[in-house]
Amino acid sequence: MAFDTQSLRFDAQGLIPAIAQQEGTGEVLMMAWMNAEAVAKTLETGRVTYWSRSRKSFWIKGETSGHVQELVELRVDCDRDCLLVIVRQSGPACHTMRRSCFFTAIRDGEEVEILSPIV
Repeated sequence: MAFDTQSLRFDAQGLIPAIAQQEGTGEVLMMAWMNAEAVAKTLETGRVTYWSRSRKSFWIKGETSGHVQELVELRVDCDRDCLLVIVRQSGPACHTMRRSCFFTAIRDGEEVEILSPIV
């Protein structure tokens, strides 16, 4: 059965959450948003493309930083309202220069930084 982006359940703004996960390790790298065109561009080019809500434009991960996300596989959850993007990440995934955007943990009621910036 051919994939159709219109089969996805986008929110009122036409967006769907996309969670980027490192191929092989399963490490969760980041979460961003895609619209139908970003999903189609990602599948066509193999370069992960997101929708920037603040800039209201597309951004290809790594286009300016060089920290590219190469698409390995795109997965759709059971409700079709969230995507899992399996990637080969080069360099940090987070704009803070950390490997993952999930660098803060809540432990015993306190925020703890668990990942340092990559230098």
